[in-house]
Amino acid sequence: MARTLPGLILAACWLLLLLKGSFFLFWGIMVGVAFVGGLEYVRMCTRNRSGLLRKLILSGIFVLPVLTSGLKAGGGAGLFVSFFLLACYILFHFRLVANSFDDLCRYAFGIFYIGFLASHLVLIRQLPDGGAWLVVLSAITAGSDSGAYYCGRAIGRTKLSPNISPKKTVEGVVGGLAAGIALSSFFAWLLLPTVNWLFLLPVAAVLTGAGICGDLTESVIKRGTDTKDSGTILAGHGGVLDRIDSLLFAGPMLYYLLVLIG
Repeated sequence: MARTLPGLILAACWLLLLLKGSFFLFWGIMVGVAFVGGLEYVRMCTRNRSGLLRKLILSGIFVLPVLTSGLKAGGGAGLFVSFFLLACYILFHFRLVANSFDDLCRYAFGIFYIGFLASHLVLIRQLPDGGAWLVVLSAITAGSDSGAYYCGRAIGRTKLSPNISPKKTVEGVVGGLAAGIALSSFFAWLLLPTVNWLFLLPVAAVLTGAGICGDLTESVIKRGTDTKDSGTILAGHGGVLDRIDSLLFAGPMLYYLLVLIG
């Protein structure tokens, strides 16, 4: 119950935001989510040895693509500004350090991983029926996570990637794929009555795979930084990055599929 109740409340608030909230409210919340995710990322990279000011500055740099994604300039402009400011920060902060290349690479990845990828969720929200498509996307990632967990526990035998995430199994992936397609189909039938099913069903499978890649990528980050959870802000559910890791990969995939094909 300590884990289930907060999860249900979080899911209900997310659905209300997508279906009833305005674009500007969603945009503002995504900026806040990305900012907190940036704080978590810096904490993991520095193993909580950096000061608060440094965390705030770097997280502010990370979040710029999300901030500009709601403007005509788009996320690409924010990506450039973020990288430019990061370069200036590295040159200033590490001017007395012999080799700061590792820091530059870690934080440049943070700009892309958090800011640029998350900006696509804002871009989806601006599309026709964007809120409904985000519900379908959330159903895919939530369904695949739950399906993979329960199916993996019940019949999981074949390890998917033991060096990255020892508990994930191939059987769990199959269960997650089935659950993701089923749950997303239900919400698409409910919210997108004119949806092309020949588009939705294969896209749901592709997005499930993208979400799994996002989950494994965060596992690589946590393993590389010796971190169990990205944070503790969500009771029983870890940090913000632990909750949106699948969305960070599946979101851009859905956006470009909708723009180019859908």
